[in-house]
Formats: sequence, C-alpha cells, structure tokens
Amino acid sequence: MELENQQENQEEKIVQSDKEEALHTQVAVAGLYENWFLEYASYVILERAVPAVEDGLKPVQRRILHALNEMDDGRFNKVANVIGQTMQYHPHGDASINEALVNMGQKDLLFDCQGNWGDIRTGDSAAAARYIEVRLSKFAQEVVFNPQTTEWQLSYDGRKKEPITLPVKFPLLLAQGVEGIAVGLATKILPHNFCELIQASIDILQHKPVEIFPDFATGGFIDVSNYNDGQRGGKIRVRAKIEEFDKKTLVIKDIPFSTTTTSLIESIIKANDAGKIKIKKVIDNTARDVEIQVQLAPGTSPDVTIDALYAFTDCEISISPNACVIIGDKPHFVGVSKILQVCTEQTVELLRQELTIRKAELMEKLLFSSLEKIFIENRIYRKIEACETFEEVLETVDKGLKPYRKQFYRAIVEDDLLRLLEIRIKRISKYDAFKADDLMRRLEEELKEVEDNLAHIIRYSIDYFKNLLKKYGKGRERKTEIRNFNTITATVVAAANQKLYVDRENGFIGYGLKKNEYVMDCSDIDDIIVFRKDGKCVVTKIQDKVFVGKDIIYCSVFKKNDDRKVYNLVYFDGKSGASYMKRFKITAVTRDRVYDLTAGNPKSKILYFTANDNGEAEVIQVNLTATSTARVKQFEYDFKQLLIKGRDSMGNLLTKYPVRKITLKTAGVSTLGGVDIWYDPTVGRLNRDEHGRYLGNFEAKDTILVIYNDGQYELTNFELTNRYEPKDIVVLAKFIPENAITAVYFDGASKQYYVKRFRIETTTVDKKFLFITDEKGSKLHYASIDVYPRIELSFKKDERGAALEKEVISLDEAAEVRGWKALGTKLSPHKVQGIKVLESKIIEAEQTNTEESEANAIIVKIPVKQPLTPPEEIAFPESGEVSTGEQLGLF
Repeated sequence: MELENQQENQEEKIVQSDKEEALHTQVAVAGLYENWFLEYASYVILERAVPAVEDGLKPVQRRILHALNEMDDGRFNKVANVIGQTMQYHPHGDASINEALVNMGQKDLLFDCQGNWGDIRTGDSAAAARYIEVRLSKFAQEVVFNPQTTEWQLSYDGRKKEPITLPVKFPLLLAQGVEGIAVGLATKILPHNFCELIQASIDILQHKPVEIFPDFATGGFIDVSNYNDGQRGGKIRVRAKIEEFDKKTLVIKDIPFSTTTTSLIESIIKANDAGKIKIKKVIDNTARDVEIQVQLAPGTSPDVTIDALYAFTDCEISISPNACVIIGDKPHFVGVSKILQVCTEQTVELLRQELTIRKAELMEKLLFSSLEKIFIENRIYRKIEACETFEEVLETVDKGLKPYRKQFYRAIVEDDLLRLLEIRIKRISKYDAFKADDLMRRLEEELKEVEDNLAHIIRYSIDYFKNLLKKYGKGRERKTEIRNFNTITATVVAAANQKLYVDRENGFIGYGLKKNEYVMDCSDIDDIIVFRKDGKCVVTKIQDKVFVGKDIIYCSVFKKNDDRKVYNLVYFDGKSGASYMKRFKITAVTRDRVYDLTAGNPKSKILYFTANDNGEAEVIQVNLTATSTARVKQFEYDFKQLLIKGRDSMGNLLTKYPVRKITLKTAGVSTLGGVDIWYDPTVGRLNRDEHGRYLGNFEAKDTILVIYNDGQYELTNFELTNRYEPKDIVVLAKFIPENAITAVYFDGASKQYYVKRFRIETTTVDKKFLFITDEKGSKLHYASIDVYPRIELSFKKDERGAALEKEVISLDEAAEVRGWKALGTKLSPHKVQGIKVLESKIIEAEQTNTEESEANAIIVKIPVKQPLTPPEEIAFPESGEVSTGEQLGLF
C-alpha cells in the first residue's frame, strides 16, 4: 500500500515538473501563422471552391456523383439517403452537400429529379431532403462513369476509395457553369449551350475555329460583344424579354440570369418609387412560364418605358465572368475556348483508353475461345485421366497446346491452363463447334472495328459527339437569344419625376424652389444648362437648390450630343462697344465649368438670345440709340444668313453703333433640313449614326411604314426610342403615300391564296391595321413595297396525279391597286404547294419629261434578294453626275 502511494506521489511530481517546464518554454509563432494560412488557402482552393478541369466538378459534386453511382439500381433514392452516403467521402456537414445536390439537380443534366426541387426563376427553394428523390440520368451514366479509366484514392478516413477525378467524356464544366469564392481567388464560369458545346468540340477535332457563348435556362437576351472568351476583364449584358401586350401593358416573358421574378418585381417597384419610371401596377402571373405584367401609367410611352426598365431595374444586368480552373493541382485563369479544347482532347484520350481496354478484352476472349476449342475438339481432357498429380495434369494440357502456340498473340500461362481445367463435363458434352466458330468470327469482327477506331480515333470521337447530340440534344436548343444591345441613355428614358424652377434675379435653379418661376418637367438625374446675361454659360446637375450666377436669361434640360438644337445670340462687346451675332451648338461640355460666349472682355453682355430645338433662324429687328451717328437707326436681320459655328467663335459684326433694343420680327424656320434616319436590324432601333440600312431623310411630317408578319401594318413616327423587333417585321421603310403595297396571303376561311395591292389610306400614327382576313389560319406569306415584284409558284399534283409546271407571276399585273380592306385576287386556280420570291422585274429605262419635274431622271430597280428588306428606288440624274453616295441612298 505504501509502495503504491510512493509511486503516485512520484508521478504527480513528474507531471507538475512538466507543466512548469511548459510554462517557461517559448515557442516562435511567426512562421506558424504563415504556414497555416497557406495551407488553409490551398485547401479551400483545391478542395472546395474551384473545379478541376478534367471533370469540371468541385470535390463535393464529384463525391455526390460517386455516391449516387454506388447506390444506383435504376430507382429513385431519397436525397437524405444520398446525403448520408456522400458523407462517407465528404468531411463537411450535410448542409453543404444538400445545397450542392439541389443546385446540380436544378440544372437538369446529370440527375432525374422527383418532387419539389424549387424553381430558379421564382427563387423558390427545394423541399426538405426527406421529401425529394433523385437518380442518375441516362446521360450521366453514359458520359461520367467508367471504373476502368478512373483513378482512385482513399477517402478522408481511409475506409473507402473515391475517384480523384471522374472520366467525363463531355465539356461538363462549360455546360453547367460554376461559381466559387476561395481565399484571395474566385471563379465564375457561365453555363453554355449543350448542343453548341458538342458542335464546337466537333469543330475543334476538325481544326475549325470555334467561338462559344453563354446560354441560360432563364432565356432572355444576351449581348456578348465584350465576352472576352469568359476571361477576366470581360463582361456580358443580359436582358429580360419584354413584349408590348397593348399600349397600356407590357409583359415580361423571360428574366435575366441570376435574377428571380421576386427580385425583378422589387427592382421595378423601387424604380417606380424613386420616380425613374411611371407604372400603375405590377402583376406576377408566373406559372409554368414566366409572365410579369407591367401596367403603365396614363400617357406613358411603352417604348420609352421598356428602355427605362432596362436602364433602372434588374431587367438588364451586367455579369463579369472569371474563368479559373484547377490544372495540375494549381489554379489557372484561362478562356472558355481553352477549357473546351482541354475537355475535347481529354474525351479523345478517354475514348482511346476505352478502346484499348476493349481491344485487350476481345483478344483475351478470342484467345480463350481458341484454347477452349483446341482443348475440347482435340480431346486433350481425356489425356489427363492417367495423370496422378496435378502438376502432371498441367504439364499434359500444356503439352497438348504446344503445337498451336504460334496462333496465339501471347504465351500461355498457368492461369490459362487452370481456366481450361475448370470447364465442366456438362459444357464439354454440349460443346457446339459451329456456335464456337460463329462467336469467334463475331469477336474478330468487333476486334477489327475496335482496331480501326483506334487507328482513326478522331473520326471515332466525332461520331461519339454526334451520337451524344442525336440522343440527348432534343429539347436543349439555345434559350438565350444573342443580339447587340443599343446603348440606353438614362437621361432620355428617365421619367419626368421633378419640376425645374428658377430664381432669375438671385441666380438659383432647382426642383425645391416651388415659390419661384416654373420652367419645365425634368428627372432627378438630368443636367441643366444655364445662360446668364453676362454672356456666361454653365451646365450643372439638377439639385434641390443650386446657385449658378445672377441674372439668368435661359435655363433648360441639357441633352448631350444634340446636334439639332441651335442657339442664336447677339452680344455687346465691352471693349469695342460693337454688337456681334453668332449661331452655335453646344453638344458636349464639362459639368460645372463656366464658358464665356462673348469675346471675353469686361462689361460684355447678351442683348438677344433664343434657343431653337430644330435649328430655326428667325428675323430680328434692331433699334439703335437716338444719339447714334448711324443714318439708319432701325433695320432687320435674318439669322438664316449666318453660319452655325462653335460656341467659342467671336461671331459676325452686327453693328458698331450702340443698340437700344432688339426684338423678334418674324419667327424662323429650320435651316438644318430633314433628319437622316437609319434602321439597325441587329438591335431593332432607329439611329442617326449611319448604322444599318438607310431609310431616308425625314421632315417633321414624315412617318415610317411597318408591315408585320401577322398581316398588320402601322405608321410610326421616327423617334429614336421606337422599338422594332426584326423577327416580327416584313417591311420597314419611309412611308410614301403614292407607293402601293403588294401582299400574298393565305385565307383561312376559303383555304385559298390571294394577292392584293393597296395604298395606305389611314393617317393614324401608332395604330395597327389588319389588311388580311381575320379568319383562323389566315397567314401573310409575302409583302413588299417593290414596284415590280415577282414570285414563282409550285403546285400540288392534280386530281389525276399529274405534276403541274411551275408558274412565274408578276404581281404588279396579277392584281389591281384597291383599298386596304379589299379581299384581293385569287393567286391561282391550282393548289399551291410553295411560293418562291424571285428577283424584281427589270424595267427598261424610261425617260420622263414633265412640267412638274425640275430635272429628268431614270428609275432603275434593284432586284429583291431578301423580301423582308425590299430595296429602295434609286434615281440617277440623266447627266450621270452624282456628287455623293448619300444621294444614291447607298449609306
């Protein structure tokens, strides 16, 4: 007992001594923090956030797929069970596994899902894991797994094996997309279209250039002009699909990627509350398809509101890709084209490995079939009856096979002999030599096919990709439409949610000066241009109240790059005493910088000023002082005689005598002429920047004729905010009342084709008129403003089964010009099978001499190559002299 107590006391002393020694020991931690942080950062990058380029999967995704493959029996599995199975390989909690699994299921590629898996469009979350089920899709089973070509490693606890990477024979990373944030590093690869990826892989194998762009399950529109191959520094713009239901209602059909209907509606309401847009109500009718109705406030333009929704709400968002993947255990920033090339090359290599393995299997089967045939047909099994030991048996069998060894592709080993000895007597007794030969023949044919595929591995890989496209490509067509977006100027489309007031005497402007003079409606993001009596001009941001200088003579909303607005000005020069006049534009300025519009001398001041929205030039009356020495003390001047110059120009001398007053004599007219308008079908907008097809020079009274493919026409103004969807339009041109419209349509009631020619008789703008019958099945097949259109008809066989010859019809001769409501003339008595648009009929040059014509002209028709965009008439002067291409309508 005493001995035990002594031992315990001795142990306590040793423990106490160790504790004291530990307290006095100093440990350097400077290096520990550095190493620990690097290890942590590397772990997060390699094991959690960034996918491997080989299979395009993060570790958690790879482990989920491996667990599902182990559980796969063709039936659905509870997601909770899958999570539990995955936790054998994944050293983190079940929440991260559940989130990753649901995310993969919502992409509808690798999983067959059952139950409520949520909705990426509405943002609704999936049901609890115990209520939803999952299994591998046929595509995943074919593309992702192959134990023979998989490299394995031990799981985190060493109890099981898991794949290092899965042998994925498809660019899965680009199809699914990925997003991850690690320590000091992030990755964002956008999803791409399934069919386009396969076709791009085929193009790579055929040494063709490839270019791939994102595609989203939410649809919408995408501008990829700055995609930069998915690398850092690139950017895409994604827009919702907004349609005009009627003049009072807009409908949002598709939403941008990474948004939900809830977040989109919230952004619209927020913009409305801020006064950026004017809407009455937002209704969410989303069910199987997205449908958000936006009801407009009275007097609100649908086209302007669509632009405002893109400018101020989540109907348009920008996404910056950042493609980063793990290559060789290190993160690399690469483009999506490079990732696709790596995935394609890896697919070729995996297919080569599979063929090599299959070749070895076939050769082994052929070898054993040959051994079996020799063993049975030569009755070698009978020779072993006299053997007393097993070694003698092996030696006897080996000796019986010796004459045939040259036929075998490898040496016969003991394992081959053992397999022969394991053949049962029942099999030997029922051995059929004919069936054995047939089997060997089929094995040889397959072996030749495999060897041929190995010799032509690129051809085999292309066929593999084509087979994938054929089996799984249906229903996976592109959902996001690629188009170029126009640049929306926020100040142009912003709703007028404020009122501009001015205190001229004290020099204040703003929307808070409600007791002072009202100027105009504006928005809270507008810039205001101010002219003062001392000849100074300044542009400043509108505020509640801002000082801009005393004696304000003019203020208004400033429109940048407005080359139609012209300012007419007369100022007194304080140095010379003379008065100068000038016409100028202000298209661009530096905000809050003061510009001097006079010669810059002290005591200079403005005597007369007008701002003209369309370059008008008025006539003024100038009255000199009574004491001036001029003989004529009152005279008139027309600003039209003055050239438009820059704002810094000194101007022309009006008079060197003192001026008493200047008054307006006669209101002026525009000196700028009409506006040249172009239509850019890539964005569906009008412009004045010479983009797209030239429509013509437009005066204020002119309109645009639009013919839609549903059989309606419409006259619109030429505001640059108008929207024209290219896919809905048959004809878009400057409206000329004298021109006749030719249309061919199918009447749903009579089941006949009609041709009609008519002139526009209506004058209402922004209202559609149906010029074909409104019967069910009626459809417009062709429309043109061409003068001499032609088509070719092909017919169905007649009642006797005889084929009818094709007929060419000049439509200008087939029907007379009547009213737009007329039914038209039957196109043909036969049953029409097809309509082909031909080139326009060429009319010999006709020389016209009329008293009304100022010059003779020759009208030359350009053949119609695309009926949707008919050519315009080009007038060549008789002398053949043309000064510019613009006169020809060529640009």
